[in-house]
Amino acid sequence: MYVLRNLSSFDIPELVPYRTLRRQFDHLGRGFFVAEGEKVVRRLIETSFEIQSVLLPPKWQAEYEELLAKRSENVDLFVATVESIEDLAAVSIFQSVLAVARVPTPTSMTALLELPSPRLLLALDHITNAENVGAVIRSAVALGAQAVLVGGGTCHPYLRRAVRASMGSIFQIPYLPSDDLARSLLRLRAAGVRTLAAHPGRDSRELGECSLASDVCVVLGAEGPGISEAVLAACEVHAAIPMRAGVDSLNVAAAAAAFFYEADRQRRRR
Repeated sequence: MYVLRNLSSFDIPELVPYRTLRRQFDHLGRGFFVAEGEKVVRRLIETSFEIQSVLLPPKWQAEYEELLAKRSENVDLFVATVESIEDLAAVSIFQSVLAVARVPTPTSMTALLELPSPRLLLALDHITNAENVGAVIRSAVALGAQAVLVGGGTCHPYLRRAVRASMGSIFQIPYLPSDDLARSLLRLRAAGVRTLAAHPGRDSRELGECSLASDVCVVLGAEGPGISEAVLAACEVHAAIPMRAGVDSLNVAAAAAAFFYEADRQRRRR
């Protein structure tokens, strides 16, 4: 269901999240996030997440009224011109379609270990760029990842820019924040999940030589410093993507696509 709200004024409390798009961390502190872009908002509406409001230009109104009519809760629907939306947000918004929703509750380690086998998990270590976090999650979900562990130092996957870069893929995967990622990985190992670090070290094995068909958690770190020493020590295997001379690294999202493609390829062959 939805409630069509007439905008006689843009100075109303319900529009504050749209007026403060640059304050992403403040949004998370209040338990909500902003979805941006037509496809992302559409995918949000298809979830069971609690949606508070949608803001869009008239060209999308009829289509979104039909989508929102299927929701169980009342969602505020605000319609305004593209120019008004951009003035309100003070930033350029792709397609001028936005929505505000509650951040979903994180999963638990117990629930993560109850996922069906063969498990395919993602762990992120000190990745501070929100676009990279979103792009990594997009690749991982497309290739079968079932959950993501978000280590300390990694930005929250429900920051607006991360949600946008994931193209809504974050909505499809449970996430587990971990203040001590090394300890979480050791717990996975104790439960029979292989922990594999994407790390181009001298002792690393080539990715194609690693077995990814059984339970495995792929660990990715920031592009500059890479995976921290404590997290590396907690990983059972270190693996690297073989590359031509003169290139020693890939963007973390590209590396994620390579690792999860290899995992998916091995599982389909099996």
